Amino acid sequence: MGKKLLNNDQIKKSIIKRLRTAGCVFAEEEAELLLAEARSLDALSNMVNNRINGSPLEYVLGWAEFCGHRIEVEPGVFVPRRRTEFLVHQAVAFSIPGVTVVDLCCGSGALGVAIAKDLGWINLHSIDIDPIAVHCALRNVTSLGGQVYEGDLYKPLPSTLRGKVDILVANVPYVPTDQIKMLPQEARLHEPNVALDGGVDGLDIQRRVAKEATLWLKTGGHLLIETSKMQATQTVEIFSQNGLIPQLVHYGELDSTIVIGTNPPLE
Repeated sequence: MGKKLLNNDQIKKSIIKRLRTAGCVFAEEEAELLLAEARSLDALSNMVNNRINGSPLEYVLGWAEFCGHRIEVEPGVFVPRRRTEFLVHQAVAFSIPGVTVVDLCCGSGALGVAIAKDLGWINLHSIDIDPIAVHCALRNVTSLGGQVYEGDLYKPLPSTLRGKVDILVANVPYVPTDQIKMLPQEARLHEPNVALDGGVDGLDIQRRVAKEATLWLKTGGHLLIETSKMQATQTVEIFSQNGLIPQLVHYGELDSTIVIGTNPPLE
């Protein structure tokens, strides 16, 4: 009976109408997802109400799609963006199965998980300063044999990894502080500020990541950071100033800009 009710066209039409009224642009698609995830009419009602009240769809569903994989998310964690899939593709291009990957500011752990699933297996270490993110990443990362640490950037990493890392990925916050108020409401009101605010010019965390990168990377290892078109030139300069050979790549379809820094051989 319950399953038939959840597939009822009238229920679906009602949900679509409510979502549209609340301003959800993709009401039909969202209704399909909510109906697919709900296990009862009560659960469905709660999910629709949460969505109408402004909760991000990913929080309501309990997962986000990223690189074709379901990544578990929970309220208070940064939701992985589709544009960041380009960073994953670039990281995979430099990698082979078994490489050591460090995911800084990992949030839900999406980047490391996607790289691991693409390659089959990697030695993965994911770090975030936010306890909610760490709790979420533990569910996503440890199932693949990876390690998750709570702390500030490189600080919680075991010292045995110094000079042993093949790939550093860092989707660090890069929104300038005074532009946070211009972000979409779902991000501004529901995602943690620590995952959004990059300081006065948006580049504070990038500077800190680049400063220590060569201490952790192997010779020939790579640091990959997502940035914006407007900040890209400055990000390239930050990499150069910290001993990395920078390469700027942009993918228009996703409006994604990545700076890749290579750790050069010692002279």
